[in-house]
Parts: sequence; structure tokens; C-alpha cells
Amino acid sequence: MTDYQPDEYSKYRLQRAKETIQEVETHIENKFWNTAINRMYYACFYAVGSLLIKHGIETSSHSGARQKFGQFFVKTGIVDRTLAKHYTDLFEKRQKGDYNDFYDYDEETVLRLLPLSKKFIESIEKLQK
Repeated sequence: MTDYQPDEYSKYRLQRAKETIQEVETHIENKFWNTAINRMYYACFYAVGSLLIKHGIETSSHSGARQKFGQFFVKTGIVDRTLAKHYTDLFEKRQKGDYNDFYDYDEETVLRLLPLSKKFIESIEKLQK
């Protein structure tokens, strides 16, 4: 990472989230279901990262980001628990899809998760305005 100011870096991460969620459409068109799940997770991960950076909260791992997000934004009621559960669900699905052999997602699963992923990113963006 170069020397970005926290606000600038937070905006960059949020932009990455928006770009990454757009990639999912291409993966859906090509029926790359596991990759679509992967990109949905990363889009939400980038959004969470942008929120943590904005608030000066440092992490060094995916698990750390999930833990700090839960501690500072979910348990306090700032982020809806349903959306937070979606983020955790995507993390688990991404792990299975990326690392478990013969574990393939389907169109129905991906199409069910996409609107929630978009809503998750939108809710994080609203918190930063």
C-alpha cells in the first residue's frame, strides 16, 4: 500500500467493492458460480475494510476484519444483524467454493445472494456519508 490518507484509502476500498460486485454479473453470464460467490464475498470484504479504515480500526486478516466489524458495528446496532449474517455466510461459502474439491454452487444460490450483497455494500456506503 502506498501512503494514502485514511479517508482517501477508505474511498478507494469502497470503490473496489462497487467494481467487484459488478464483476459478478459477468461470472453469472458465464455460469462461473463459485467465482461469483468469491467476488461477492470480496466485494463485501472491501466494503467492510473501507468502513474499518474510515473509523481508524486496523486489522491484518479476513477473520480480524469480521471480528472488528462485529464488535464495532454489529453488536452496537449500527449494522443490521441480517446483513452481518450475510457477510459471514459469504465468507463460509467462499471458503468452501475456493478450497473444497468437488464443491460447486449453482445459479439459484448465486442469484439469491446477489441482491443481499448489493444491499450490504449500499448500507456500508450510507454509513460513510
